[in-house]
Amino acid sequence: MGCPVVPTSDVPLQKLGFLTIGVFDGDDPRPGMEALLTQIQLGEELGFDSAWLRHRHLQFGVSSPVAIMAAASQRTSRIELGTAVTPLAWENPLRLAEDLATVDLLSGGRINPGVSVSQPMRWDDVKHALYPDTVEDFTYERVTRFLRMVGGEAVATAGTQGIEVFSDRVQPHSPGLRDRVWYGAGSFRSAAWAAEQRLNLLTSSVLTGAETADFAGVQGAQIEAYREVFPEGRVSQGLVVIPTDTATAAQREKYADYAAARLPRTRQPQGPGKLLFAPDIVGTSEQIAEQLHAHAGFQQVTEVAFALPFSFDHEDYVQILTDMATHLGPALGWSPAQ
Repeated sequence: MGCPVVPTSDVPLQKLGFLTIGVFDGDDPRPGMEALLTQIQLGEELGFDSAWLRHRHLQFGVSSPVAIMAAASQRTSRIELGTAVTPLAWENPLRLAEDLATVDLLSGGRINPGVSVSQPMRWDDVKHALYPDTVEDFTYERVTRFLRMVGGEAVATAGTQGIEVFSDRVQPHSPGLRDRVWYGAGSFRSAAWAAEQRLNLLTSSVLTGAETADFAGVQGAQIEAYREVFPEGRVSQGLVVIPTDTATAAQREKYADYAAARLPRTRQPQGPGKLLFAPDIVGTSEQIAEQLHAHAGFQQVTEVAFALPFSFDHEDYVQILTDMATHLGPALGWSPAQ
């Protein structure tokens, strides 16, 4: 398979997805979770190709995407479901492989696990609760262990013990799941490693190790480096994009204020990790499409998973998703899935 075509204004975007953290009220979580499932159902009805969940541990957002995907798989029939991303430092790779294979089979092969690895956020605060008795490996080896298990390689000795029969590999096994694993990369090093492992590449609105404030240029160069090694790999971009075509005046003001408050952090790399954040893109679908077609990162992909803003109301997400599917997607040449 050759390199995917570049989605310039003359080449249509092939896959449109959205990404959310699924916010909820800590005192009454269920309504927020139900709203999230409703949004995924709406995404399928609107023709989105995929819906992605972002992890939020010890916060008021999705902490168990596998459980949400299991529920969503029974309320939908076509839309792909993914994680962007699962931080493997919080997971036992074998148990995660079992859960993902189970949900993938129940969904009919629609699960796209996105993973990453590094020391957990707020490590000093959580390590005694997360790993009180063990020393864990947070290197790429944790990812390769997970890949071997998802891929069906032997992890134990098959046999019987009394009347119990044991497999040598993770059960259930879902053929094809390994090929749908993505890696969330923010640096040149991680993008290159993902390509070497033949993992699909998730790029987001955050880069690491940035030396300049040119987010689009850095992201575009990372994707080019990935494609040099693994040209047939899938690449998805996940910028925060907020179309306002059918938004009310109050919503437009709310969205503009949200983006303005987050803009200062985009002007230069932040902190010792040199984190570089992309500006949120707010405007009509025509305005957003013009900016995306000029974006060096977007120019390197044929599919996207636009990130929904944090802490908005359900009605806002319905408007944003509807505008994405009915206005922005067509402006990018995308056609809704049937």
